Amino acid sequence: MRSIWNGSISFGLVTIPVKTYSATDRTSSVSFVRIHEKDGAQIQYRKICELDGEEVPNEEVGKGYQAPGDDAIVPITDEDLSRLPMPTAKTLSILSFVDPDEIDPLQMDKAYYLGPNGAAATKPYALLREALEDHRKVALGKVAMRGRESLAMLRAHNGAIVMHTLLWPDQLRPATGVAPDDVELRENELTLAETLMDSLGELDPAELHDDYREAVEELVAAKLEGEPVAPAASGTSGAQVIDLTAALEKSVRAARGGREAGTEAESASVTPIRGRKAAKKGEAEQGAAKKSGAATKKATGKKTASATAKKAPAKKTPAKKTAAAPKAAGGRAKGTSTAKKTATAGTSKKTASKSTAKKTAAKKTSKRSSA
Repeated sequence: MRSIWNGSISFGLVTIPVKTYSATDRTSSVSFVRIHEKDGAQIQYRKICELDGEEVPNEEVGKGYQAPGDDAIVPITDEDLSRLPMPTAKTLSILSFVDPDEIDPLQMDKAYYLGPNGAAATKPYALLREALEDHRKVALGKVAMRGRESLAMLRAHNGAIVMHTLLWPDQLRPATGVAPDDVELRENELTLAETLMDSLGELDPAELHDDYREAVEELVAAKLEGEPVAPAASGTSGAQVIDLTAALEKSVRAARGGREAGTEAESASVTPIRGRKAAKKGEAEQGAAKKSGAATKKATGKKTASATAKKAPAKKTPAKKTAAAPKAAGGRAKGTSTAKKTATAGTSKKTASKSTAKKTAAKKTSKRSSA
């Protein structure tokens, strides 16, 4: 960056030579030139003398002072200005250190970066910067730049010292007649407004850009290529009578919904605290369901075993399958295996008694037929 002013900071008996750089750049904003609509030619601004009507060259243009309410103009030369007693012409004199909240933002005019001018200025420059940052104060002083004296505020910012030129207190207009008086606000309206402020969250400076400038650039590009210009989207009128409470509630819901959607998109794997409680409750319910299912299976296994013992024919295969069924289902308790053994023993005894009865009946039948 190119330095636009060289001077020094007077900090008690310490003098810090500094260079001044412009901290802002307004060339990126949209600017238009004046043209003649008939032929598209650019209109030039010429300096014309009011007395003779002739154009005045730049080297003949000087300064003059016209007092408010007076038609007389007093010529002022650079030599006149150089003889004025102005101790702040090349020195920014620090008068006091105050809290940043004591400075009215309305007073801030232009911003400049201050850098050390020479190796000898590096240490005192760093000392002032660290003192401002650690003490959380800003310095107030006076400086003369570009032919006028202004109030100045110094603060630490991003490892550098920033100077803001300030307007004088009498240059601020009062707000008389601007703000409405005696407006009644309900408690729920104020609560909703504060809730909306909290719901909007933080602002990412990287997302800020000049939409109007981009639209102008697209318009110019379309005109250069001979393409039709797309019509602008119709906006809604701002003069609408609305229900303030309903609008605030709707705004809060929209802000919360957008924030929750962004949170889910960024961290889909993170479970909220409420979700964790619900998950623990669900796990407890699942565990209870598993225990209930296991108890049901045990009871069902016992009933199946006893029913099989009553109905099963004199074959060992169904008994084996019935006994193996609880194993396939899981075989989780000792009671189930005991039931299996009891059922198998009962089935074997009943099968043996049935086969003995059949043999006895067969013998009686053979005796009768022989007789």
